[in-house]
Amino acid sequence: MTAHPIPELTPLQARVLGVLVEKEKTVPDTYPLTLNALTSGCNQKSSRDPVMNASESEVRDVLDDLRRASLVIESSGGRTMRYAHNVGRVLGLPSQSVALLAMLCLRGPQTAGELRLHCDRLHRFVDISSVEAFLAELRDREDGALVVELARQPGARENRWMHRLCGEPAEAAAGAGAGGHAGSGTRDGGDVQAVGAPGTGVPAAGAPAFGTPAAGSLSDADAALFASLLERVERLEQEVEALKRR
Repeated sequence: MTAHPIPELTPLQARVLGVLVEKEKTVPDTYPLTLNALTSGCNQKSSRDPVMNASESEVRDVLDDLRRASLVIESSGGRTMRYAHNVGRVLGLPSQSVALLAMLCLRGPQTAGELRLHCDRLHRFVDISSVEAFLAELRDREDGALVVELARQPGARENRWMHRLCGEPAEAAAGAGAGGHAGSGTRDGGDVQAVGAPGTGVPAAGAPAFGTPAAGSLSDADAALFASLLERVERLEQEVEALKRR
């Protein structure tokens, strides 16, 4: 696969791509997504960090920008338009790497152990070492690093990782200034336009992120149970949203 130049995205643009990648695997019967379903996915209260409060008009503007960059494909499905991602083909990535990028777009910085747990429904990694291997490939890409390893937090056992689709994370810049590890890749500019302050999906005031257990603290059985519970919570939220729209 041939990678295209990497556009720098806004937080909401990255969130839209993350949701499309996630829903392709978790709700295949309703994928590609309608604008309404995509907006609901962006604004989920669970499995999202930060929590956003984007409007349909903001998401529509983002989709227009992503379509121009070929990162999103629009199709006609009945009475409404539907949207699918094209991340793997545009960036020249295997499905494992796309899953990791999507989870970083949805949940923010995470350790390799947390990524393995959270990616379970997108791709089942054999072990943490396999997650770390794909993260290293994303960091060391010749076309520009897509992830960066952040400096270890005080008291933490593992380093966290973050995507670079929106530019260099503030934590990476701080870690580099303090002598910590930060990604060294550069990236080319693209045609994706920022949608302005309202379109960046500013986190809802006071909204807490959904808590997750510390990486390495769960057995495989407990991790599977936790992933199942997260899936049930997400389905309940989708049912509640559907009821509100009636």
